Amino acid sequence: MILFKKPRRPKGTNSRAKDQNPAGGNRETTEQPVQNLLLSTDIESNLKQLKGIFKNCSDVVFREFLFAQREQIKLALVYTDGLVDKTLVSEQIMKALALNVPMATDNMEITRNNALHYVKMRGLCVHQVQETGKIQDVVDAVLSGDTVLMVDGHAIALINGSRGWEARSVADSITETVVRGPRESFVETLRINTSMLRRKIKNPNLKIETLKLGEVTKTELALVYIKGIVNEGLVHEVKDRLSRIKIDGVLESGYIEELIRDHPYSPFATMAHTDRPDRVAANLLEGRVAILVDGTPVALTVPYLFIEAIQTPDDYYEQFLFASAIRVLRVIFLVIALTLPSLYIAIISFHPEMLPTPLLMSIAAQREAVPFPVFVEAFFMEVAFEIIREAGIRLPRPVGQAVSIVAALIIGQAAVQAGLVAGATIIVVALTAMASFTVYYSGSITLRLLRFPLMFLSASLGLLGLISGIVIIVVHLAGMRSFGVPYLAPVAPTIQGDLKDSAVRLPWWSMRRRPHLIGQNDQRREIPGLKPEPPRPGRR
Repeated sequence: MILFKKPRRPKGTNSRAKDQNPAGGNRETTEQPVQNLLLSTDIESNLKQLKGIFKNCSDVVFREFLFAQREQIKLALVYTDGLVDKTLVSEQIMKALALNVPMATDNMEITRNNALHYVKMRGLCVHQVQETGKIQDVVDAVLSGDTVLMVDGHAIALINGSRGWEARSVADSITETVVRGPRESFVETLRINTSMLRRKIKNPNLKIETLKLGEVTKTELALVYIKGIVNEGLVHEVKDRLSRIKIDGVLESGYIEELIRDHPYSPFATMAHTDRPDRVAANLLEGRVAILVDGTPVALTVPYLFIEAIQTPDDYYEQFLFASAIRVLRVIFLVIALTLPSLYIAIISFHPEMLPTPLLMSIAAQREAVPFPVFVEAFFMEVAFEIIREAGIRLPRPVGQAVSIVAALIIGQAAVQAGLVAGATIIVVALTAMASFTVYYSGSITLRLLRFPLMFLSASLGLLGLISGIVIIVVHLAGMRSFGVPYLAPVAPTIQGDLKDSAVRLPWWSMRRRPHLIGQNDQRREIPGLKPEPPRPGRR
């Protein structure tokens, strides 16, 4: 047996000095990370470091120029083309410093030692200026759309607010349309979204804390709440969960939702997501916390309760009797969307005596030529409808609606004529699909997912299987919590005051308190005695 010895390293070679990278080259591990680098007083050295960091980044611009009236003082601007407002950079920074900067006063001569102070106090004409001495802060500012100004002889850089990239204009909400209410939705720019909330809640207690997540993407997040109304423990819990996130990138709020939500294996959502500023503002006024992510128009709010799946913004804009009637109908539609196919399968397969004789004879005549059991029929049509729905979503908008309608008509009509499916099955599946559209979208996804196990239980055990499946779902919901709040509140546990805004909505003048388990710090929403009354005799 031959033993191969590991070759020795030449003397004087430090085994920790270099390590092999995946590309096959050598990388110096003793190189100081960017997070620890500091600016120096030599502007050339600073530019050399930054150009090395932004190597092969053609959109990062380095603009060097001389200070007006003191040409021995060198300045340098660093910014990202496409992320800055070029007019602001040209007129308010470069032109002001290179041409229009005022002369020094008699008591103050511009020198290299005081140039930074003079530029900051009298030279720049921008709305926001910050100082930093770290290379990492400079890199983050440049990649975020700000302009960085460096002055020769100073180890401090000035970060100027100059963000001005192209953004989508504010438009009507696509996912949550309303008949009566505001016609605006969030966009992909974080500051525009926070400004829309500021316009609705003009109060200094509206706090907006910004942080960054994503080791690579450095995505900005805004944590929004109303101090004095929100439970401080809820704010600390949200911050704690966000602080534990260590991930390469965050491109949409769905990343955050999966990383901080309760019950990650449950099909039910424990965080609300919406693109409507009015809905977020209403949740904040109840004591909830909102999370806005730069780059997406969808905001998250916590805690989220099951009852919110049947609530829409225009419920609070319409007359309360109409809103209550619609909510009751939504509860019925929710039950239909979840159980109608399973109930149909259970009755036809195990309990036909529950149907009136004429109806039973009609269904039996339709099914006479169908070679499949009723479960196979319903399952086939449900899958076909899911295919049509997904195709309609993925196709271009002008084509998607036409294709989905034509496909539904052709498949349904052809399946009945071919004897593959009974007409009653088509009606049941169509009613189920229409009922699912009346529920909040995330809730409808859950109903679509749970519908198939309930169909299987009904095909196996009849009504016993359907009832067993519903009991399992209710027990699961009763054990869930969303950031410490019971998921089925205010029904379980029962909170009488909160039932005023649950399956029905009482008038605003009767809902004097905020939700008991959410807005604990300040329960009072309005003063008593706001019920409209006819004028008293003698009063004009």
